[in-house]
Amino acid sequence: MSAEPTTRITRTTVNWRRLWAGGVATAIVAALAAMVGVLAVRGPIDTPVISPPHTPWDSEVATVAVYSAIAALIATGLLHLLLISTPRATTFFSWIGVLATAATALWPFSVDATTKSQVASGAIYLVVGIAIVSLLSGVAASSQSTLTASARRTHGPSDPT
Repeated sequence: MSAEPTTRITRTTVNWRRLWAGGVATAIVAALAAMVGVLAVRGPIDTPVISPPHTPWDSEVATVAVYSAIAALIATGLLHLLLISTPRATTFFSWIGVLATAATALWPFSVDATTKSQVASGAIYLVVGIAIVSLLSGVAASSQSTLTASARRTHGPSDPT
């Protein structure tokens, strides 16, 4: 007497509500980290922060905070796309996030400003990027679930066994 052959079916699903709730929470953390960074740099060491020009806000704090929150939401969208379409999605997300963080942290050095301002701005952008990548990597892990089912293999008409 032989056991009937079975097939194991494994499927990974993404809980998009949990993913985007984590993305919004990450955006809040990124905005607050940027605010603290700008205030710490402008206050005690009296150094201007290099931020994108031509923004609708008159405040450096608001500009850096809003752009940090937007970056976190864009990163969440990228993570969602990778999770539903790419093998080893979190590995690719981490690489993309680290490289984007490095580019953003190095950007102030391409602008004509004092070295003090370039270093301070780069440090703020580095901390915000690290926060976004690390938090969203954890969110990715908690928003995925793996379902495994066993199915009996049926024999078709061309299979004599």
